[in-house]
Amino acid sequence: MNITFRQIRYFIAVAEARSVSGGSSAVGISQSAVTDAIRTLELETGVTLFHRHPKGVTLTREGHQFLRHARSIIGAIADMAGGVGRDKDHTEGKIRIGVTPVVTGYFLSDQIARFHRLFPKIEIQLVEDRRAYIEHLLVNGELDLGLLMVSNLEQRAAIDHEVLIRSECRAWMAPSHALADVDGLALADLENEPIVALALDELDGLVDGIWSKFDHPPRVAYRTSSMEGVRSLVGTGAGIALLPDLVYRPWSLEGDRVIAKRTRETLPTVDIGIAWRRLTRHSEAVNLFMETVHQNRR
Repeated sequence: MNITFRQIRYFIAVAEARSVSGGSSAVGISQSAVTDAIRTLELETGVTLFHRHPKGVTLTREGHQFLRHARSIIGAIADMAGGVGRDKDHTEGKIRIGVTPVVTGYFLSDQIARFHRLFPKIEIQLVEDRRAYIEHLLVNGELDLGLLMVSNLEQRAAIDHEVLIRSECRAWMAPSHALADVDGLALADLENEPIVALALDELDGLVDGIWSKFDHPPRVAYRTSSMEGVRSLVGTGAGIALLPDLVYRPWSLEGDRVIAKRTRETLPTVDIGIAWRRLTRHSEAVNLFMETVHQNRR
């Protein structure tokens, strides 16, 4: 198999832009060169990485798997390049970070793993709790940083933040559902469907806000704090859920049981970010963590 770093970069750009034209603009290369690189990747891997449609492209299940590996390769190369000639791996210190449950399950592990590879002598202490309590601890100086849903921050006068991931919401349903093959799915199509709501990290409040604009909002048939509960209920056809891409895992077995469809309407995003108390002078260890997270985002 002969896969190049250039092809991997082009593939990631197209996957993130959801179009060949957007991907080519992101890397500053002609569309034909990007198209050729993707075609070569598909020949080398023996799988179809993208579904092509008039509005752009979407990843296949195999494409999602490849994207996960591609990002790991890019991250490993960045780690290697960042470590050459630098003595940061001997830095010592302690960082207190507050996280919310969704961040712990779907965002934190990659950040911590990369940071520990670069700075193994820096200790990280994690506190998992509700967003409001994490804010309280930040303002009181009991935490150095917070990783949480920053779109819902309340104490903005005392807390600074930066968005790291902006995750789009989609409609989850079983592949056998009557609406699974509907093109141009609208929220109105879901009005008579039972809804499965995830009561975790205020995601149910986000969904309730979406439905509040309707005169006859659909019935919430199930409300659960279990992510696996949502997957099971949706996958067996018990209802439909509106959830962000952050918690969708199409590369796993879930991809055979649950599909995620965009709606014609633009839905609110779930913004995961890093937060800290305003006017705080950070330690070297904290600055290194923030720098690493920013590099991951880029």
